[in-house]
Amino acid sequence: MTKISTQKAGATATKATKTTATTNRVPAKPPEAVLDGFSATADRFIAASQSSATKRAYASDLKHFSANGGAIPASPAVLAEYLASCAEKLSVATIERRLTAIHKAHLEKNLESPAQSETVKRVMQGIRRTLGTKQRQVQPMVKDDLLAALVMIDRQKMPVKAARDRALLLVGFASAMRRSELVGVMVEHITHLPNGLEIFLPSSKTDQERQGRTVFIPHANGDRCPVRALVNWLEIAGIKEGYVFRAVTRHDRIARHGLSPQSVALVVKASVASVGGDSKKVSGHSLRAGYCTSAAEKGLQPWQIREQTGHKSDVTLAKYIRPVARRKIPSLL
Repeated sequence: MTKISTQKAGATATKATKTTATTNRVPAKPPEAVLDGFSATADRFIAASQSSATKRAYASDLKHFSANGGAIPASPAVLAEYLASCAEKLSVATIERRLTAIHKAHLEKNLESPAQSETVKRVMQGIRRTLGTKQRQVQPMVKDDLLAALVMIDRQKMPVKAARDRALLLVGFASAMRRSELVGVMVEHITHLPNGLEIFLPSSKTDQERQGRTVFIPHANGDRCPVRALVNWLEIAGIKEGYVFRAVTRHDRIARHGLSPQSVALVVKASVASVGGDSKKVSGHSLRAGYCTSAAEKGLQPWQIREQTGHKSDVTLAKYIRPVARRKIPSLL
């Protein structure tokens, strides 16, 4: 009896020990997200660490990943297969951006990123070697193209829209601003001078810390003057504050909201198509590339062009100067 009682006691003790161990065991918790648990003030500054355009692009990339069977967290094998499928229809630059979006989504949740695995790195290396890394370059809208487009714009039956498009193209070309900078210009940013006007840009793609820079647009001759076109548009539209470039309805009435960067591309494409050009070869970036190419043709030095464009280096600027300008380099023989 004593032996049996001892065995029972031992069994009971063992059970109690197991129960205690189970009770004291800390339940597994999902990893805490890196960007969670901050105050509203900190959240606001964290949100400001990326531009709205970057946020939209990353959100779109994650949505596409999810629509194609992906999820966060993802394994290296799943990510590798996804990237391989993207290579059949997307550029290398777009694939790399999607990879970055997925990588950052893991880091923000304090998860190990599959983008750092050897499998994914080798898949990306193979994609780059197979497809090449040269980016698509749009056709520049140089001076002659711009003047031809303006003639067709003036023939529109919507005078308000015509005034807007004329100002948009001329200012976009003369300032060499990016699409996002152009649509972000507000009346309060403009300073009129005897020889032209200045536009203050509070921030831009390469100025994430909002130091700001100023772009000068000089007067030009006749009806090709960007300053005159801008003043005329503001008078017709009755815009005295807020966004300078705004949407125009199909009834030729001015909307309250400003244009989107994509709207600039649509105006450029429509103007090129109106003169018989191929709208697929141009975009909103064509105005900026057109300025750089035309300035190089005129013999402006790279540092002078960068003063206008805001490029940080001559190497980056060189990508915007199309072959039409390089072909005019004189022979040294």
